[in-house]
Amino acid sequence: MGYRLGIDIGGTFTDFVAYDESNRALKAWKNLSTPHDPIQAIMTGLREIEDFDDIAGIRLGTTVATNALLEGKGARVAYVTTRGFRDVPFIGRGNRRHHYDLAWVKPKPFVLRRDAVEVDERVGPSGDVVEPLDEAGVAALADGFAAAGEIEAIAVVLLHSYLTPVHEQRIKEIFAERLPNVPVSISYEVLPKWKEHFRSSTTICDAFIKPVVDRQLGSLRRQLDEHGVKAKAVVMRSNGGEMSLEAAAGSPIQIAVSGPTGGVIAAKRTAELLGLPNLVTLDMGGTSTDVSTVVDGKEKFTTDFEIEWGRPIQVPMIDIRTIGAGGGSIARMDAGGMLVVGPESAGANPGPACYGKGGTKPTVTDANVVLGRISAANFLGGAMALDAAAARAAVVPIAAALGLSVEDAALAIVRIANNNMVGALHTVLTEQGLDPRDFVLVAFGGAGPPHVSDLMTEASIPKGLVPNFPGQFSAFGFTMADARVDRYRTVQLNSRFFDRDRAAAAMAALVGECRAELAAQGHHDVTITKSVEMRYLGQNYELEIPTVAESFSDAEVAELLETFHSQHDARFGFRLSDHMEIVNFLVTGTARTGGLEFPVIADATGPAVSVSSRPVWFSGGWVETPVYVRDDLKAGHAIQGPALIEENASVTVLDPAKSLTVDRYGNLLISA
Repeated sequence: MGYRLGIDIGGTFTDFVAYDESNRALKAWKNLSTPHDPIQAIMTGLREIEDFDDIAGIRLGTTVATNALLEGKGARVAYVTTRGFRDVPFIGRGNRRHHYDLAWVKPKPFVLRRDAVEVDERVGPSGDVVEPLDEAGVAALADGFAAAGEIEAIAVVLLHSYLTPVHEQRIKEIFAERLPNVPVSISYEVLPKWKEHFRSSTTICDAFIKPVVDRQLGSLRRQLDEHGVKAKAVVMRSNGGEMSLEAAAGSPIQIAVSGPTGGVIAAKRTAELLGLPNLVTLDMGGTSTDVSTVVDGKEKFTTDFEIEWGRPIQVPMIDIRTIGAGGGSIARMDAGGMLVVGPESAGANPGPACYGKGGTKPTVTDANVVLGRISAANFLGGAMALDAAAARAAVVPIAAALGLSVEDAALAIVRIANNNMVGALHTVLTEQGLDPRDFVLVAFGGAGPPHVSDLMTEASIPKGLVPNFPGQFSAFGFTMADARVDRYRTVQLNSRFFDRDRAAAAMAALVGECRAELAAQGHHDVTITKSVEMRYLGQNYELEIPTVAESFSDAEVAELLETFHSQHDARFGFRLSDHMEIVNFLVTGTARTGGLEFPVIADATGPAVSVSSRPVWFSGGWVETPVYVRDDLKAGHAIQGPALIEENASVTVLDPAKSLTVDRYGNLLISA
């Protein structure tokens, strides 16, 4: 028993949530991030806990892998492949992001062509070894890398190695013997699936960030030890599961989108509690906004992810879309005289002008201060005073350029930021065939609640929810996360001559790998789900079909094929008679580790009472607006807008056309 601690390292703030397993109490706090050394912000926040021995476990969401990929600040990578295939990463898919933009430059892979080398070996498309590996040639390559001393990581991607990995495994052994300090990523361990471009890109990205992640996570463990923090620390995977620091350093591509997963997990658990089947989440922090959906109580997963266009990463992850719109997003006039907000952010240092740390450029946070939506005297519960005069001074040049009052210019900044976020919401709703009117908008992140009312109106979402600890909601989600492992492998099978033994062996192997990895993490009560990706012969894209098949008996295969026919007909409006292919096998293992009992708040015995009021600028001008303290609100309280509900890490802005009620767990439910 002790504190189960969730930590989310953001671009502006580092958030903490502690769940006391002995008395089921929750505590949340935050402090400014330290981008030059994120570990400093973690150690600063841990001082809130008097006795480190009371920490039972730490779950960490980190952007170290994400930032290394986005900024292109990783290792110098050598790419080792089958002779004749060194140009696969550079050719890519041969497509373009902008078909008619002649000035567009295709992003380059994270490897120089002079560092792409070939070895003699060959595995055929059926997995047979056509040409044995030239081990002497591999040893010579390793010695050459060692002599040059320039290569910091190695990515090995051989043709058809997802079927027969022996050559990749042997190359890894040779490099480990001759270059013991240079990490090696092999595609069979990173992405054992077909399609060479995706496999090579994912493996190169894994190698590219390996030294960076290893240094930071290693530093974290050392500093925790030095400060007497003995608790086990794990990192959140992109799929919403957890992995040890050592495992994350060995396979860093699994944490490429680590931080934002916590908010989706917490939203899903909150929805289960409240009986809300469909949610769209909006996590607006200081630097970016992340959006995702929970449909029929299930989060959406994807392997179709690109850290930047043309650099795909095909590992399972919660489907989260990110845009550069946060409280720190900078407003500016572009060359055409138009107001633009983001994606450039003021970050934590110097931060928005109102932070008083030397920033002078206007941000969304500055605009909200000018509009009276954020209190300069009660930011972070009064722990951090804001400079309202500096915020106003920062917006003045925008107002002058637009010919508007300072208040109207600030409102324009907020509206453009909102418009950017509405666009992101549409990518996960209407573009996916989902009706916004069927969803509840869950707004969190420190900057999310100030915008929830506006976004409900502009995105046509009728209901909103501001959960407990919105400013630390992702960290809150980490405390509730389960252990999860995904395994996948390309095994091509045809319905006309189906190899049942091969199918059963492939599925059993993946199930065994899931159970083994979870057992290594200390989890033995594991739930297994299985699926296959199928298509009709000649198609280029697959449908994922769930299955319970083990032996792939006649009855199991018949059921699987009929399920595919039905889903294809429902999705595309037709079905063919036969000749189907199974392309990939997928297995997920989960172990329930995040049980948490949500505290219930007291019932209201009278109407909600405001503690003060202040003028707030809405579209019609200044409106005297009552201010409520969230901790004072009880279950059953109802408030009609306009109103401000302040708490330590955020403020919920309720416009005049909206109202809210407080549920028995303290969540704020907003309706038009």
